[in-house]
Amino acid sequence: MTTVLVADDDADIRDLVAFKLEQAGLEVITVGDGQAAVETARTSLPDLAVLDVSMPGLSGIDVCRALRGDPATADMLIIMLTARVQEQDVEGGFSAGADDYVTKPFSPRELVSRIQALLTRARA
Repeated sequence: MTTVLVADDDADIRDLVAFKLEQAGLEVITVGDGQAAVETARTSLPDLAVLDVSMPGLSGIDVCRALRGDPATADMLIIMLTARVQEQDVEGGFSAGADDYVTKPFSPRELVSRIQALLTRARA
């Protein structure tokens, strides 16, 4: 089964994303901060990570860089989910290694579609 790690310090967003992904048939692991995201990604090796940029401790950008720098997680698909919409924020997400960048407020249905599209391309 395809596993998605969802890291967001906002429990409501975390739960909403997890619920929608589970409805789409994906296995979901949730964490509330960046350090837990890095540790969980390294131990569970999910297929994809959805990372909030603004988390306490390690930001989503920091987590993305850490995952890209670790051979065990370097190829993991990563989507940044954030309220930061300035051009330099988007550029920062992609330069850190993100595969996609979704801004809040977001459509849960669109997020699921983007995740499914990334997973489909990765398997091709």
